[in-house]
Amino acid sequence: MIDPRHNLTLEDIDRQSFFHPNTDLRAFAAGELGDPTIMVAGEGLRLVDSKGRRYLDAASGLFCVNVGYGRQAIADAMHAQASRLAWYHAHAGHASEPAIRLTDRVLRLGPSGMRSIFWGLQGSDAHDTIVKLVWYANNAVDRPAKKKIIARDRAYHGLTVMAASLSGLPQNHRGFDLPIGPVLRTVAPYFYRDAPPGMSEREFSARCAAALDRLIVAEGPDTVAAFIAEPMMSSGGMLPPPEGYWEEIRRVLRRHDVMLILDEVVTGFGRLGSWFGAQRYGLDADFISISKGLTSAYLPLAGSIVSDRVWAMLERGSTRLGPLAHGFTYVAHPVCSAAALANIDILEREALPDNAARMGAVLIAQLRDRLGDHRFVGDIRGDGLLVGVEFVADRAARRRFDPALRLGTRVVALAREAGLILRALPDGDSIAITPPLVVTSAEIEEIVAGLSAAIDRAELARHADV
Repeated sequence: MIDPRHNLTLEDIDRQSFFHPNTDLRAFAAGELGDPTIMVAGEGLRLVDSKGRRYLDAASGLFCVNVGYGRQAIADAMHAQASRLAWYHAHAGHASEPAIRLTDRVLRLGPSGMRSIFWGLQGSDAHDTIVKLVWYANNAVDRPAKKKIIARDRAYHGLTVMAASLSGLPQNHRGFDLPIGPVLRTVAPYFYRDAPPGMSEREFSARCAAALDRLIVAEGPDTVAAFIAEPMMSSGGMLPPPEGYWEEIRRVLRRHDVMLILDEVVTGFGRLGSWFGAQRYGLDADFISISKGLTSAYLPLAGSIVSDRVWAMLERGSTRLGPLAHGFTYVAHPVCSAAALANIDILEREALPDNAARMGAVLIAQLRDRLGDHRFVGDIRGDGLLVGVEFVADRAARRRFDPALRLGTRVVALAREAGLILRALPDGDSIAITPPLVVTSAEIEEIVAGLSAAIDRAELARHADV
């Protein structure tokens, strides 16, 4: 226990008592990973830490600071709402004006066919809510066996017990006795890595859909309730859907009456150049999860959007079973809702989804111009401001580096030393470039130059034959 009269530094207190997520706990506590990075200020894409070091954040934090740092209008909206009504619960018909207006606004911005929003705090709890509602809805219409959820390899849907089970990343399961529940797994649309030579994108999409169809048939369509997927896969590799992918997948889901859960935690609120990925790819859904860009992370907030079709099932269940027994203390928090409304004002006023489409095209073009012929860059891919670069030891053979080297992590660390924040992806050899939607062409030039310099410093050639 830390003595309250101590004279420890902030860094020492952090190492002794702060429980960091996704961290080697022993090595960090022992000081083997260096001092924690304590951020103290931010504006636009720029951050400053407690030691005065400056960074350009080309990762939007965790894919979430869509409008950039330091937006006074959002802070003012939070202050005004907290001064008037900081909180009251939303159970049993209670509400606040910001939460009601936010619900209406998001439904109007989103794809057609959606009916209502259950408000939580982050993407993980949104997915837990959705799974519970899938099960409840099927019970309500007398389909008690239709409960299995299909998720994709490489998927990331969060880290609560159910959300981590839906995720297809083994490192999120080790040591936690996960996955649990009736979760099935199908292939990811990883065209660069998994398509046989000569196969077209449309043929590969048909192959992915056929794999899904076989799984549903093998399990029994009367037992499979839903399929969960991001419109474009983010943490799993920055994988845009191949041509025809969603057309083929939707055909299979309709054939077997399997619900579609669209995870728009990352893709929602402009990142793909449209308000939602569903609109970008012409999708209808039974559920849509939202978070991150909803408030640009100024406060935690998430939503589980329910379609007209599902709402009718839920009403039937409520009639039969009584009040739907699900909810949290901070559902539809008024101050979080006010932050989201102010954030959406900025997204609309500055046309930031349009800027994401323009700047995303510029980013990919500059990356391909600068790195497209690099002997260790295998693929540059993305859509809007969700962009990935994958490193390979051999371009012709698409041969990976030894995964233990985690060269993507090394490139990201070297870029960070020079003041550029990128994000390494879990496969070890890919990185994500996902700047805030306010990014300019000049900042994109800075990002590409910084990445190129980090790749040169990583000395990939030294590891290519490992």
